[in-house]
Amino acid sequence: MTLPPNPAAFANSPVPARAGIGLKFPHVEAILAAPRRVAWVEVHAENAMADGGPTLDALDRVRRRLPLSVHGVGLSLGGSAPLDRDHLARLARVVRRFNPALVSEHLAWCGSGGAYLNDLLPVRYDRRALDTVIGHVHQVQETLGRTILLENPSLYLAFAGTDFAEPAFLNEITARTGCGLLLDVNNVVVSAGNLGFDPVSYLNALDLAPVGEIHLAGHHKRRVGDALLRIDDHGSPVAPETWGLFARALARTGPVPTLIEWDTDVPDLSVLLAQAAKADRLLEAYAHVDAA
Repeated sequence: MTLPPNPAAFANSPVPARAGIGLKFPHVEAILAAPRRVAWVEVHAENAMADGGPTLDALDRVRRRLPLSVHGVGLSLGGSAPLDRDHLARLARVVRRFNPALVSEHLAWCGSGGAYLNDLLPVRYDRRALDTVIGHVHQVQETLGRTILLENPSLYLAFAGTDFAEPAFLNEITARTGCGLLLDVNNVVVSAGNLGFDPVSYLNALDLAPVGEIHLAGHHKRRVGDALLRIDDHGSPVAPETWGLFARALARTGPVPTLIEWDTDVPDLSVLLAQAAKADRLLEAYAHVDAA
């Protein structure tokens, strides 16, 4: 990957404790025309792993004007196989080039034996998987020379006979690696609906001190026989129950950088900014809260 002529020209601003949006190529020119409308942007790491082209050029331009978070979807941290060193090296080049304020990945797996699946698959919450994920997180942090944030998944089924509930599993990882959490509130709502647990109890069991970023997104509901399945599609406004759980989280964390995710059926920029403004009003409402 060719580095820009003057990497030091990029802003090194921290991501503010406000609502940002996922950067979509059709919105780039509108964002650059009035960057003060946007607090910060997030980009998927894999979309910036090319050697050049219009996507990288656009991201170079945006990075000069706005704080940036990089969110990975392909490291397969939860997989039993060793991490793909080539993929990790590409991620390291992205981080060096754009110097994002935040870097995050998923608690999930998406590949094995050189084969990759276009999905984020669940991890069995047992002691063997815990040690594997911890080793992978250490490897990533040592390679990047910084801490990362780990995102809780959206789940559609659960393994039998696990050793940990998800909050306890995440608590162990953050305590033993020093990594932070990317709390995806929509994923908690989706998983709770699909697996039948109480999302408030989930939050109560989760150590929120390591939360460095929050994600909000929409999901849709589909009837499957007698069951109502929630599908994490990032293709609609944030649901009322997600807003409510977001407020409960902020009551413990205080304001945290919060992203509006909208990855399918992407609407006009004004729709994303309206969702961000709604999140900002809640962030402001909890500005007095000191993180627990």
